[in-house]
Amino acid sequence: MRSLFYARFVKKLWDSGQVSRFLKGTTLQGSACHLKHTKVMEEEKPWALISEVGDQGYDEELTDIIKPHFQIVCLRDFLLNPLLYGHKVQALLVWNSFPAVEPSLLTSLPSLKVVANGGVGINHLDVPYISSLGVKVTYTPGVVNEATADMAMALLLASARRVVEGHQIAVDPKTTHIPQCFMGDEVTGATLGIIGMGRIGYKIAQRSRGFDMKVLYHNRNRRSVDDEQAVGASYCQNMDDLLKESDFVVLVVNLTPETTGLIGHRELSLMKPTATLVNVSRGLVVDQDALVKALQCGKIRGAGLDVTHPEPLPRDHPLLGLSNVVITPHIGTNTYTTSRRMVKRMIENAVAVLKGQPIPDEVKPK
Repeated sequence: MRSLFYARFVKKLWDSGQVSRFLKGTTLQGSACHLKHTKVMEEEKPWALISEVGDQGYDEELTDIIKPHFQIVCLRDFLLNPLLYGHKVQALLVWNSFPAVEPSLLTSLPSLKVVANGGVGINHLDVPYISSLGVKVTYTPGVVNEATADMAMALLLASARRVVEGHQIAVDPKTTHIPQCFMGDEVTGATLGIIGMGRIGYKIAQRSRGFDMKVLYHNRNRRSVDDEQAVGASYCQNMDDLLKESDFVVLVVNLTPETTGLIGHRELSLMKPTATLVNVSRGLVVDQDALVKALQCGKIRGAGLDVTHPEPLPRDHPLLGLSNVVITPHIGTNTYTTSRRMVKRMIENAVAVLKGQPIPDEVKPK
């Protein structure tokens, strides 16, 4: 009986519209409260300036990593209204060297606390100047090691086995037969010379073990005996010795005044005429005019370059017309996994600065 009475009571309320009005009001009030709470949470987030979202900046997926921690403004919107955003921005997130960290931009960001760079190269940042403004500088070493080492091996293999040239023959509509004289160089058992045996250089040495390569390396500081034995590497105190003996020379150094033009006419002349130069560091580490001449006259066999200067090269640059060069557009870290790791690390660094916590990857002025 009681259940029947209760059912009739509820039906009467529903038919009168009271239940629907109550539920509607509750939903609206709940939604309003949720929106108000969400707005307050958004307003509490610090602001970060980024380059842009899209082909010239961050992939949409990467901005989803940033948004839970920062309100973001793109450079274009910032420049349209610097007075609105200037005093709000506390973090500058630099991706592929953009936004360019120039004095004119820094002076328009009076509340800036940190420049968080994505990647390990910081030659585009004036660290002493930025630090003099009381702004911290961070970068993301470690997370780029695997992808960059993969890229070095990809360029080495592509150059040695003439992969790009072979592809062009295979897809050429004029191709009617496969030329049997089309030959490449053997990688297995070859001698690999690594200039710059840091985190990335060591990862390259590890990969070369799969090809039974003899590994030579030159570095400012010799690695431990255990490190050397683990990858079968031999230390060359004199870089010239490495250049003379290596079939493949891989450059993995930071760009500094000391490494600018590290490989020039003299160094290239020391290499074997059958040798290949691979550069995954920075374009200015190599004298490009000297490299062009060495490739044209056969001083070395080939080159694999993920970096040049400038980037991209002018469309009439002689390097672009050489068949014994493989060039990629500085994509050493361009994998989804590594890009996500880089952005996460950038955020971790920036948040640590703003919260006054220990900074995982701070770059201090020298």
